[in-house]
Amino acid sequence: MVNDVLAGQYHSAFRGRGMEFEEVCPYQIGDDVRLIDWNVSARYGEPFIKKFREERELTVMLVVDASRSGLFGSVEQFKLDLAAELCAVLAFSAIKSNDKVGLILFTDRIEKYVPAKKGTHHVLRIIRELLYHTPEGHGTDIAEALNFLNRVTIRKSVCFLVSDFLARDYEAALRIARRRHDLIPIVVSDPREWELPRVGFVELEDSETGEARLVDTSSRRVRHRYAADARARGDARDQMFRKMDTETIDVRTDRSYVEPLVSYFRKRERRR
Repeated sequence: MVNDVLAGQYHSAFRGRGMEFEEVCPYQIGDDVRLIDWNVSARYGEPFIKKFREERELTVMLVVDASRSGLFGSVEQFKLDLAAELCAVLAFSAIKSNDKVGLILFTDRIEKYVPAKKGTHHVLRIIRELLYHTPEGHGTDIAEALNFLNRVTIRKSVCFLVSDFLARDYEAALRIARRRHDLIPIVVSDPREWELPRVGFVELEDSETGEARLVDTSSRRVRHRYAADARARGDARDQMFRKMDTETIDVRTDRSYVEPLVSYFRKRERRR
């Protein structure tokens, strides 16, 4: 995935911290005339342009929701497994571009913090934490995770916030984090969170609170109400992100995450 599908996509999508002068060289047809070095050109009697090298090193922070709502999946994998695989792709893409990668795992508390570093061994440690960490908390507190991010990262970072966003009261923290960092929300969902199948009586349990309820899925009214509530939550979340001019990457357990990820990188590259 990193070497074939995303080769160059990540590098093109994310800027370094700035541009550093590298050398002057003769002007070639098609070069940007705004880069002409007039002093050197006057000295040699022919046009020369300045060449710059991008300062590539970035800090990438993976802020990942490890709450119990991620232990759900009605297709091939749990939402947490999908999040781990996606984060592995992002982490390997980052170190391939010589960027540093860090991890913040959270539930209703901060579960694990791995400071940003470079190297394959470091990325493998991050993947192990994503796959094998046993969370202590049950709920989801996105605001606490973002506040912790702001405390531990002094410089601006590229932050991938990976969650199902089944949480409340995080908009203010999101606005603050977005001003300080390049914040990219990745919304992970499952098709059964959007609609119920018609399979008769089913006992549903809230994985974070433990509350259980018997639901008659053969009732059209119940299924329609469930789908309407899910759309309302999704629309409210999307509207909040649009107000912040923040584009999300939406992935689902019943679809490949490759297309949404590549599409986001291409859009970002075009905006550059």
